Amino acid sequence: MPILGTVASQFAGKPFIAGSFESIATITVGSGGSSSVEFSNIPQTFTHLQLRYISRDGRTNSYDSPVDMRFNGNSSNSYAKHTLQGDGSTVISASEISQTYIRLEGGGNSTMSSSFGIGITDILEYTSTNKNKTIKQIAGVEKNGSGFFRLNSGFWTNTSAITSITLTPFSSPFAQYSHFALYGIKGE
Repeated sequence: MPILGTVASQFAGKPFIAGSFESIATITVGSGGSSSVEFSNIPQTFTHLQLRYISRDGRTNSYDSPVDMRFNGNSSNSYAKHTLQGDGSTVISASEISQTYIRLEGGGNSTMSSSFGIGITDILEYTSTNKNKTIKQIAGVEKNGSGFFRLNSGFWTNTSAITSITLTPFSSPFAQYSHFALYGIKGE
């Protein structure tokens, strides 16, 4: 999908190079759902990571259902996020600080039985041990004509290299067929 390569190359400040992405792992939720998914033992051989997902969970109201992300099992109040959202007529901005997760957007919920939300999240310089970790995300959900699109940025105030990523649904469980894919991005 060329647009994904274009998004990631903007972060690296380099033009897109064919073969820059390498699949690390994929997880597809089976029947009965799942209360979380985890990518562990992440190779430390790439410059950046990209997480792509389509998801839906058990939330039963008309809102979307975010996906909460933690690194290395850390659940301290060391995460923050900024959001810009548009739905075609209204623009909203918001921020969250001192959280126990980075709240990713774009998950669908059980009121949207035939629709899943999507998200593409870049995790920059995940192996660096001399800087905090930052993310950028594009996400959206279509709700029969009333969906939205979001741009998010976030950070984890920790200098540890990221070796695992845990994702949990806003309202458990992740629905069957929710799909998560982690990619390594080569480059400088």
